[in-house]
Amino acid sequence: MTKVALMGAGGKMGVRLATNLKGSRFDVDHVEVSDAGRTRLEAEVGVEAVGQENALRDADIIILAVPDRLIGTISHDIIDQLKPGAALIVLDAAAPFAGEMPDRADVSYFCTHPCHPTLFPFTPSVEEQKDFFGGITAPQAIVCALIQGPEEHYTLCEEVARVIYGPVTKAHRCELEHIAILEPAMSETVGATLALALREATDEAIRRGVPEDAAMDFMLGHLKIELGIAFGAFPEGRFSDGALHAIEQARPLIFRDGWLDRIFSAEAVRQSVIDICNPRES
Repeated sequence: MTKVALMGAGGKMGVRLATNLKGSRFDVDHVEVSDAGRTRLEAEVGVEAVGQENALRDADIIILAVPDRLIGTISHDIIDQLKPGAALIVLDAAAPFAGEMPDRADVSYFCTHPCHPTLFPFTPSVEEQKDFFGGITAPQAIVCALIQGPEEHYTLCEEVARVIYGPVTKAHRCELEHIAILEPAMSETVGATLALALREATDEAIRRGVPEDAAMDFMLGHLKIELGIAFGAFPEGRFSDGALHAIEQARPLIFRDGWLDRIFSAEAVRQSVIDICNPRES
């Protein structure tokens, strides 16, 4: 049986993964250093944490369910404890793309990340709609990259990824650089920023006297149409002439020329992941 060591098993992400790994074909050792995490792991998953040294000694696969900024540090701390031929799975591209992983050729590195349940197509299941993150009831796609190691480790690690993020609709094989472009550049630098800007615009309408419920219903209702049109989920939909005029007038007010290249250039993406791994003190 393939042995898995789950690092950070009692954290928010770790508990999700531990829950999905429970009952799988994998033999899992759960590693959690904090007392609160150990208590959470026992209460929510029904398993006990084990010592790190024992868990890592014979592990075929090691999953780092730890904060992005700690992946590089923790991987350096544990790398000498891993047996030759082991595979180390990280759940974010930042540390490996920033060059923060230790140099050890006989250990495979694999990166995987959830796409999260999509807005489209719609689902009739309320339970699935409430699973925003995925990994509980809502199907989602995932992205995977073999950073180094033999091809058979891609197959094995993708199998693990499908379990920890299940139910999974599709595993997209990407390069590490692709995952770094997807996050942070596309989904966070652009997507999350624009999402907060939409909320700020709604709050501004409320501040100017629009009833709060009316502003919320109006924005969220229009977003359903507008996102559906923009992403092809509403093929019969079209932006009205008035909307197209407003878009044309608004773009130079909201976006500076060349904004895409400033965010998606190789230099910008690399600097972004470096900043994530080494946050500056404000």
